[in-house]
Amino acid sequence: MLRIQNVKSIQGTVRVPGDKSISHRAVMFGALAEGTTTISGFLPGADCLSTISCFRRMGIHIEQQDDQVVVHGKGWFGLEEPKEKLDVGNSGTTIRLISGILSTQPFHVVLEGDESIAKRPMRRVVGPLRQMGAKIDGRKNGEFTPLAIRGTELSGIHYESPVASAQVKSAILLAGLQAKGVTSVSEPHLSRDHTERMLAAFGVQVVRDGLTVSVEGGQRLVGRDISVPGDISSAAFLIAAVMMVPGSSLVIENVGMNPTRTGIVDVVRAMGGRIDLVNERVVNEEPVADLHVFHSELTGTIIEGEIIPRLIDEIPVIAVLATQASGTTLIRDAEELKVKETDRIATVVSELSKFGANITPTDDGMIIEGKTALKAASIDSMGDHRIGMAMAIAGLAAEGETQIANAEAINVSFPGFAALLDSIASK
Repeated sequence: MLRIQNVKSIQGTVRVPGDKSISHRAVMFGALAEGTTTISGFLPGADCLSTISCFRRMGIHIEQQDDQVVVHGKGWFGLEEPKEKLDVGNSGTTIRLISGILSTQPFHVVLEGDESIAKRPMRRVVGPLRQMGAKIDGRKNGEFTPLAIRGTELSGIHYESPVASAQVKSAILLAGLQAKGVTSVSEPHLSRDHTERMLAAFGVQVVRDGLTVSVEGGQRLVGRDISVPGDISSAAFLIAAVMMVPGSSLVIENVGMNPTRTGIVDVVRAMGGRIDLVNERVVNEEPVADLHVFHSELTGTIIEGEIIPRLIDEIPVIAVLATQASGTTLIRDAEELKVKETDRIATVVSELSKFGANITPTDDGMIIEGKTALKAASIDSMGDHRIGMAMAIAGLAAEGETQIANAEAINVSFPGFAALLDSIASK
């Protein structure tokens, strides 16, 4: 049980855990690369540890101590057939990206995860991989786990993705690296491009043309040193806390500022919030900066269209922030929230309503009326790390003590979250 109390202000200089998306990919690409990959700033959360576990079961020697990881790569076809099923835990990134990799391997493997993974849609990845010639089966014709994959030779395709999804795009591109010919993916909006950037860092030639990205088959990866920046999705919770608590000011160092991920900064600024970027730089093809965040008076805004893929994981905490903004905040085009760890439209509305928030669900988002005086509540994270953290931030601005059940889920992406909050909060 996590207990959160109202605070007077938030001050200090902090760092957030490493970027989850980049940490996953650094381990995967390091395993497939020739030579050693050294990773600093790795996120030792449950999801990323599931990725390490899966590759260890396929014969890759990986040393991990807190946020330092060394991956001894064996090249693309150095993986070994695992003796047991690969358990991805609660990690959608692990199962979807690894499906693309395993579709090219000369062996059979079965992928499974926890109860949440068993409910999440897999055909969005299985379908295009099958078009490339992949042999994949699963419950309901591959819609749900467990997935059984028998690797085979693949052929490149051009795939018009109906959704902007970095996981779908990445699975196809990773399969394409060992497929015959060229593989390309086009999206309706640009999704996260960590895969494209990191493949380039590992020596792969990636061609980008607007909303289309292509790779040619037969390319090799070469091991290298990777420095993982702080996860902006984790920083988003601290940004919201500072915006909501009067008199607050916080510096968040070394945050990844990939333009496909900075929708949270754009939205906060559109609401009238002040965030200054300091010490901007590029590390391993990824832009990085320090963020200086100041408490601000906010107004409601409309969040829709092409910005949604750039902040999909931040919507739960944006909804919390909107309760403290004057006027109406409208979030739409966010149907993807329904297939996350929970149905995040339903869960955000149910849990935030317990604080007295004026929030209404819609088919593709939600409507929040502010400014609302929040009252402490008893909350359930429903096993969803971002719900747990978003409601903890609401608790900082609520009168009384908020209690959050199943708060251990927060360790998926932000180990030490409660202790960090306690270190910067004046009560």
